[in-house]
Amino acid sequence: MLTLKLLRENPEFVIRKLAVKHFDAADIVKRINVLDENRRALQLEIDGCNAEQKKAAALIGGHMKAGRKEEAEAAKREVAALKEKSAALEAKSAENQAELDSLIVLLPNIPCDLVPEGSCAADNLVVKTGNEIPELGPDALPHWELAKKLDIIDFDLGVKITGAGFPVYKGKGAKLQRALINFFLDINTAAGYLEVEPPVMVNEASGFGTGQLPDKEGQMYHANLDNFYMVPTAEVPVTNIFRDVILKDSDFPVKLTAYTPCFRREAGSYGKDVRGLNRLHQFDKVEIVRIEKPENSYAALDEMVAHVEGIVNRLGLPYRILRLCGGDMSFTSAITYDFELYSAAQGRWLEISSVSNFESYQANRLKCRYKDADGKMQLCHTLNGSSLALPRVVATLLENCQKDGKIIIPEALRPYTGFDVID
Repeated sequence: MLTLKLLRENPEFVIRKLAVKHFDAADIVKRINVLDENRRALQLEIDGCNAEQKKAAALIGGHMKAGRKEEAEAAKREVAALKEKSAALEAKSAENQAELDSLIVLLPNIPCDLVPEGSCAADNLVVKTGNEIPELGPDALPHWELAKKLDIIDFDLGVKITGAGFPVYKGKGAKLQRALINFFLDINTAAGYLEVEPPVMVNEASGFGTGQLPDKEGQMYHANLDNFYMVPTAEVPVTNIFRDVILKDSDFPVKLTAYTPCFRREAGSYGKDVRGLNRLHQFDKVEIVRIEKPENSYAALDEMVAHVEGIVNRLGLPYRILRLCGGDMSFTSAITYDFELYSAAQGRWLEISSVSNFESYQANRLKCRYKDADGKMQLCHTLNGSSLALPRVVATLLENCQKDGKIIIPEALRPYTGFDVID
């Protein structure tokens, strides 16, 4: 856990581990330790001043009772001076603490030892692949052309109503969206995840708690008047259910799932790699969230990865699982596994899920804790994963399942769609 104690006692370790994420922490760590030393010195001064004040105040009554008026007045003046000094020290301490707080949140989570070295997506480690890549004929179309031909997704209408990155789903396209959401939720709840329906707007404290703020405010849609943020993922409201909560031993494991629309600005995204459904500003996603004791969190991570893999296998889509390198990881994650589907018509891999363990990084911000066997308060570990994000699932499903101009719906999904083919 990234704590003041760790930063004070082993700053070289923190700097070295954060360098795996290609984050130069040296100057920030140095300044934090100066501020932390100031904090402790100021607190000693404040405690000493308050003790002197209490001692002087205790003398006033005795002086007055004994008729020593001058001594009593002198003690009163001493108390007043000590109060003034204490107030000045408290103000200085608050200013010091504010700077300390503003700096420590600039440090990302420490990556765990399993995270491979690397600077970008090309350095991610492929840990598993599954299902065969289909061989499509020369007439195969990318999903945006299929969607237009079959009249199931209207990208131009979305531009008219809102702007680029806000498609309109129509007919069987809309029903496919609803079917996938219900399919994912049913699999999750069958695996013991409790379904919740959270708000899709959150306050600043919630954004801070899961680490989107202050790191990613530029990617979040912001309702300025109320200071609310549109959720970039259900992870934010669902994990914040446990902000300032002390869990009991019987509460573990905590397993929740939720569907929400998600909103991401994705500024500066252009070109063929973001055509159609490849990158949107608004999209649907089903999420799984777990709160665990530290000793169980990595077993829970493995379970979550296997769970998402099971969903992809039921759809029969070609996939690979990547362990992200340090340079491609998120600010808050200690370790992340990405799932990608192969888009046969585009000839490229598309990310459809990230499964991450944040260890105690989010819990520390959230004050999400539990009491151990000795009654001592401990921080929980938080984990989350997409299960799944819809746009690229739909893109690869349309492209990989096309045959003679039609889309053949995967068998596992047919009870949810109510149709076998889109034509």
